[in-house]
Amino acid sequence: MAPTSRKRQRRNLPTSSTARPRPGPTARQPGTAQPADSSSRATRVLDWLLQRLPAPYRSKARDYLVLTRMDRPIGALLLLWPTWWALWLAAHDFPPVKLLVIFTLGVFSMRAAGCAINDFADRKLDPQVARTAGRPIAAGRVSPREALIVFASLLVFSFVLVLFTNRLTVYMSFAGAALAAIYPFTKRYTHLPQVVLGAAFGWSIPMAFTAVTGTATHPVGWLLFIANIIWSVIYDTQYAMVDRDDDIKAGAKSTAILFGDADLPILGILIATFLLAMLLVGQRSGLGWPYWLGLLVAAGLFGWQMWRIRGRERDACLWAFRNNNWLGMALWIGIVLALAVR
Repeated sequence: MAPTSRKRQRRNLPTSSTARPRPGPTARQPGTAQPADSSSRATRVLDWLLQRLPAPYRSKARDYLVLTRMDRPIGALLLLWPTWWALWLAAHDFPPVKLLVIFTLGVFSMRAAGCAINDFADRKLDPQVARTAGRPIAAGRVSPREALIVFASLLVFSFVLVLFTNRLTVYMSFAGAALAAIYPFTKRYTHLPQVVLGAAFGWSIPMAFTAVTGTATHPVGWLLFIANIIWSVIYDTQYAMVDRDDDIKAGAKSTAILFGDADLPILGILIATFLLAMLLVGQRSGLGWPYWLGLLVAAGLFGWQMWRIRGRERDACLWAFRNNNWLGMALWIGIVLALAVR
């Protein structure tokens, strides 16, 4: 089961020479309760839940939850939808409840593990960026060693979950763990970390097909896996467009930097390719009209995203990235309804 959301969100800083200076390592704020990129709604939920804990443990528990991005659930949702696509398509109906529970829990645990190792990898970069300086490692509230322990613990928990599937799925889980560990470091060596992210996010797809069918050679499963890599490159490029100026200054690499001024045309090509791949998925799976309606909704959402980001404004690009949650949901609803009515 695959990991993590993109490397690091940052405050939408001005790009002119009058931009506010970004804090260096000396700007750590040990008392900061949350990073600047936290979801206010998710943060309120965490605070409500943590009230049940004894006061001495509350602060550290909160730091661990923020480290694993429980205050920003969008990344888990973008991982959840493809996993559910795969489970329903592999089962040709409502999937076995045991596997649904295993893979849903695995989505959240592996995404959390990926976030922990991501912040460990970025521990020297995050303090230099205003939006990430408040994250637990960057702010000094969680040590790098603690982050590695959290990462390892979540991997063990995920592996225990996989043990309740079949042997072939267990073997495949090692590749998923490797992708989760490798991704955070790829942005230092290649402009295509989004491709690695897509493979990591999508590895739950062949695992789900293998768990349900007992074979790793299901054509629809691998086609869906490729489609998900393309989708991940699309939405993570949109997100990388938010941070492009900051990434260049920090020396990080991304597809947004690689694509440059051709980013919108290339995104258009990737969107068309993704929709074609999902069309083939529906055709090979024998899905009916609800799926095609869901695919039409997805195409409309893509069109809306492209219109909103035509000026490449940071807020618009961030909105487009988050809008992909609804796109994934639309496709899942289409799959569920198509399987229910045939």
